[in-house]
Amino acid sequence: MIKIIQGDITTLAVDAIVNAANQVMLGGGGVDGAIHRAAGRELYEACLKVPEVRPGIRCPTGEARITPGFKLPAKFVIHTVGPVYREITAPCGGSRPMGKRTRRAERVPRQHGEPEKLAACYRNSLVLAAENGCKSIAFPCISTGIYGYPIEDAAKIAVREVEEFLAAKNAKDAEEMEVVFCCFSTHDVAVYERLLK
Repeated sequence: MIKIIQGDITTLAVDAIVNAANQVMLGGGGVDGAIHRAAGRELYEACLKVPEVRPGIRCPTGEARITPGFKLPAKFVIHTVGPVYREITAPCGGSRPMGKRTRRAERVPRQHGEPEKLAACYRNSLVLAAENGCKSIAFPCISTGIYGYPIEDAAKIAVREVEEFLAAKNAKDAEEMEVVFCCFSTHDVAVYERLLK
């Protein structure tokens, strides 16, 4: 079952909430900072104990790690690192005399696997939740804050991955798992509602 709500993910009494973390996993801005503040110092200390896979990196982009929820209503926090959405300025338009290109430019997405990495965040978080016996999980809008991923594109990936995950489980398991998309704004809620009609 899939639900969409507008609210504060740190207040949800679900088995697991997903943290849009950074690779070092020691807190940051946005939802990451809010989760760390609400969970208390114990979450920071638990994250410190997660082994680094490379210097300064505990959770590479697209992967997921799990810790207890500590002071949160949620039993677990699943930390996942979304991709940074990048754009480049590319030349466009016609040409000047003598074949010189114009200086007009347009913003175009730079493809460095961002959609695949964002999809992996949802897949890996869901797998980790299932492996730890979670029957309910809440996701924020991963990568759509400071990482700049357009909400419409990110939501399509999120909904697709959740629906595919639930469809791949047998009917009984799928009915037992509740997935919540916890949105910050009414605009984000509307985007998800359109996709789930």
